[in-house]
Amino acid sequence: MSQLFGCCRVVFNDALAHCNQEYQNGNKKPSSSELSKRLTELKKTEEKQWLTEVSSIPLQQSLRDLEQAYSNFFKSCKGQRKGKKVKPPRFKKRKSKQSAKFTDNGFKIYPNSNYIYLAKIGDIKVIWSRELPAVPSSATLIKDSADRYFVSFVVEFNPQQLPKNGQSVGIDLGITDFATLSNGEKVKSPKPLKKQLKRLRRLQRNLSRKQKGGKRREVARKKLAQLHAKISDTRNDFLHKLSTKIIRENQTIVLEDLNVSGMIKNRKLSRAISDLGWRSFRTMLEAKSVMYGRDFRVIDRWTPTSQTCSYCGFKGGKKELNVREWICLNCGISHDRDINAAVNILACTELSRSVAGGLSETLNGRGEKVRLSKESASRRSVNPPEFRQLSIFDLLK
Repeated sequence: MSQLFGCCRVVFNDALAHCNQEYQNGNKKPSSSELSKRLTELKKTEEKQWLTEVSSIPLQQSLRDLEQAYSNFFKSCKGQRKGKKVKPPRFKKRKSKQSAKFTDNGFKIYPNSNYIYLAKIGDIKVIWSRELPAVPSSATLIKDSADRYFVSFVVEFNPQQLPKNGQSVGIDLGITDFATLSNGEKVKSPKPLKKQLKRLRRLQRNLSRKQKGGKRREVARKKLAQLHAKISDTRNDFLHKLSTKIIRENQTIVLEDLNVSGMIKNRKLSRAISDLGWRSFRTMLEAKSVMYGRDFRVIDRWTPTSQTCSYCGFKGGKKELNVREWICLNCGISHDRDINAAVNILACTELSRSVAGGLSETLNGRGEKVRLSKESASRRSVNPPEFRQLSIFDLLK
């Protein structure tokens, strides 16, 4: 397997270097077919003859991965790809994550057995994490930086839709409590990075003292990589379990759109926010909602959920982060900051349903600016009509 990973890495890096050289010479990027022909010629040379000792399927897949990386980069430059700007492909390193992909003719799964067959490698014993729901179309052999081996299969199946229960929930994400639900439930985060920070610093200092290229440095690097893997696994396990629980218990899930990339720039909160994994949690909810037939919605990030009273709709103004409880100046009800925000997040979705159902004429009554002519404005100043300003919660009642 180490030989296979090395060959895949060499093929990828060699093709990338060739593309960079062609670009410097003023030529166009070679197509995937040209790179494939070049690989065939390299196998015939004496220097790269050892490429024939491994299966050719993962080597060709490495060229396809390079082609896909360039395609993502070009689309991002043209504005045809959503999200952050994608950088051009980079050279693969020997100490980082390694992978080799086999198509359906390069591997075989034995029924009722703990062994799989990979081309030119042989039978490998595996520990199954779950049963495969269908016949896989491809298998990817993965080795992470902590020297752990995984096999990932691609299968096609139709997930079972969960029965509708009519329950709705609003979720307010925070640092002290990871998630506060509109029903009053609060979920604490395991904060794996904070718990392992002291040990992480010690292992990083130990690694920095080791001489580069030495065996002791490699041992220290593996220990540090294993700790990073443990932190990541703890966080992902918590996020998967929580998102699955919310999806199973609720039909409609409402979340607030948070500017996570902007909040991370705050040097006092960046480590704590990164340790929580807000964006990963939202991605999991979106994917599982589509998979199990749930309704996932996101409200605008500028909605003043923490400033508005969830009972009367009065806006009490901006509050500092250390203010966790406050009393409404209009109705006198005491609020927990996070629970009040979660209720408001859910109420924003209920309001949009009401407006779509025929209450759109009340938009002006909820504070929208209206331009009046001079005559109508003077008439209103002389004989002001009696009216009551409607709030979000008046419409819901």
